[in-house]
Amino acid sequence: MTAAGYLAVDSGGSGLRVAVGVPGRAPSAQRETREPVRTGARGIDPGHLMIQLAPLARELAARAGVTELGTAVIGAAGFATLGDALRAELPRALARELGVTRVALAADAVTAYAGALGTRPGAVLAGGTGLIAIGTDLTAWRRADGWGHLLGDCGGGAWIGRAGLEAALRAHDGRDGGSGPLLRCAEKRFGPVRELPGRLYPRTDRPAVLASFAPLVAECAAHDPVAAGI
Repeated sequence: MTAAGYLAVDSGGSGLRVAVGVPGRAPSAQRETREPVRTGARGIDPGHLMIQLAPLARELAARAGVTELGTAVIGAAGFATLGDALRAELPRALARELGVTRVALAADAVTAYAGALGTRPGAVLAGGTGLIAIGTDLTAWRRADGWGHLLGDCGGGAWIGRAGLEAALRAHDGRDGGSGPLLRCAEKRFGPVRELPGRLYPRTDRPAVLASFAPLVAECAAHDPVAAGI
């Protein structure tokens, strides 16, 4: 295959999913990372995104036999409220590093909708590390939640993990609503829970860390009513 291709990127709370292919065909090469793009005072960090994306895109293009990446489509979690730096800097960075001439930037919920329903009216529930419901009648859009791990994303992976850790800490303190099984899982996963704030709060990938506890909450749900309630 020797043709101009596309670069498709899903940037979520737990890392990147990247695909390369040619228009009209399924992606020829795909990979995932487990390092989420940093978010700081300027919102989503375009420099950190490019540090991860550029070498991966070149590798996938070589594997796919794509000689030119003419178009890049990027769906980024938090883009609607934290995407100003991406809008300002990412198109130039993609052109400089990868030769991309056309760029589409959108919230990951919008790209999820396009992937699921295309140009039809409807609604999509996009759940992963975060969670958002989005729908359109093709004249207007409506959304519910998607407010991030501190303010919402109710039912997403980070929310489940946080609720599980809260129940573990309640058990540690002897408060109502605690779960001994979740406390044991938390200490096995993270070490002594009294050290958990120091391990968690300084990190820039807190949603991914919280979401990493969600599978353990699901495992405990089979025999623990607190976990089942979560």
